[in-house]
Amino acid sequence: MNWKTLAFAALIGFGLWQHLQNRPVSTGPGVVAAAEPRQGDTSSDVFAFKGYTLQPLQDFTIEARVLASETYRSDREAELSPVDLALGWGPMSDSAVLDKVKISQTGRFYYWRVDEFPIPRQEIEQSSANMHMIPADGTIERRLKDVRPGQVVRIDGWLVEARGSDGWRWRSSLTRNDTGAGACEVIFVRDLQVL
Repeated sequence: MNWKTLAFAALIGFGLWQHLQNRPVSTGPGVVAAAEPRQGDTSSDVFAFKGYTLQPLQDFTIEARVLASETYRSDREAELSPVDLALGWGPMSDSAVLDKVKISQTGRFYYWRVDEFPIPRQEIEQSSANMHMIPADGTIERRLKDVRPGQVVRIDGWLVEARGSDGWRWRSSLTRNDTGAGACEVIFVRDLQVL
């Protein structure tokens, strides 16, 4: 076998591995993540992280189904948050509902559309969100990048505001009732488990 054949085989193998790694995990019908995200006051102090100042705003825990995952490399936020997860809980963790909702992510936003509503619009908006993940370390970053749509995850951390020395600021939403620009959660992820 010559080097070109080996290189081609390696590329095919890598492409197959990537396809298998990114394909959604199938779950049966029914709600697989029933609880709403939990948040509360925090006693954590401001801290420096990767050249930024992070202010914990609230403690945050979520168990949710991964609706979509997007990796970012070239925007400023990628220095802190290389991965966004679109997450769903309650009715937005039910395959019977999600089969009727088309989901995508781009430009740090999560988009959904339906041909007809399987549940009321407000339930879709208040039971799912795009969340910007700031991994606490390399292990958590690898776990975030390995997460696949359909998996149920538990994330523990803080909702934060990040500030740069040049005046740049990125602040987390503190409610699940908002939509549009500024409605995403910015989470410093201290722990992530696939359930």
